[in-house]
Amino acid sequence: MITLSHYLILAAILFTIGVVGIFLNRRNLIVLLMAIELMLLAVNMNFVAFSHYLNDLSGQLFVFFILTVAAAESGIGLAILVVLFRNLSTIDVDKLDGLKG
Repeated sequence: MITLSHYLILAAILFTIGVVGIFLNRRNLIVLLMAIELMLLAVNMNFVAFSHYLNDLSGQLFVFFILTVAAAESGIGLAILVVLFRNLSTIDVDKLDGLKG
């Protein structure tokens, strides 16, 4: 039987992988965006697990709104990434400081 603690441990592991991905990779913007999305999905897993545990559908409904915002965030992030690559010919995060006004 899978209990609530199993879901919470899995979500904590996914969130930790996302945090480690952000701290270990400071150069590639695509990997940074993927790590942020992994952290967001771990939080969504917590919402779904608690919603199922408490027999309340409001947590699962909230996940739909979070996924909508995450999709918009990914679309905007990738659009910014394409523009940066066209202007700088690189996606190195260290090179982005040249965009300061």
